[in-house]
Amino acid sequence: MPIALVVVFWWVWLGAGPAWAMLGLPEDSVLTDQQALQAQRRTITHDGYGVEYLEAADGTVVREYVSPAGLVFGLAWQGPTVPDLAQLLGAYFPEYQDALHASGPHRGPWRVQTDDLVVELRGHMGAFSGRAYVPSFVPPPLTPEMIQ
Repeated sequence: MPIALVVVFWWVWLGAGPAWAMLGLPEDSVLTDQQALQAQRRTITHDGYGVEYLEAADGTVVREYVSPAGLVFGLAWQGPTVPDLAQLLGAYFPEYQDALHASGPHRGPWRVQTDDLVVELRGHMGAFSGRAYVPSFVPPPLTPEMIQ
């Protein structure tokens, strides 16, 4: 398959994807998230990255971490429910599912880590939080610990 056809297929597939800003996609996708959540949006710029805060009426807060290159490199959330991880993780969701199933059943906080993705979930009914990031996308000198 010619490389141009692969690139076109990839862009069409992403364009038809879910409404959430997804890991590795441009910052422009945050606006779609804001509309889907019917959320208030606030942007804070830090030295070396930005954070898009989306706060929905139900109390859910999603923070999307954006690199200087304009790509979402990390996500964090808290609220009464777990957001749709298929939407948040986008193309990384199948990798997350595979790693989660391979880890087997357990109780307490979940941590799924692969070479390309880290997802952490914790909480209980009515109070959930978590984060997800692609380690190779975290811009230096930042560290994954600042994604919270």
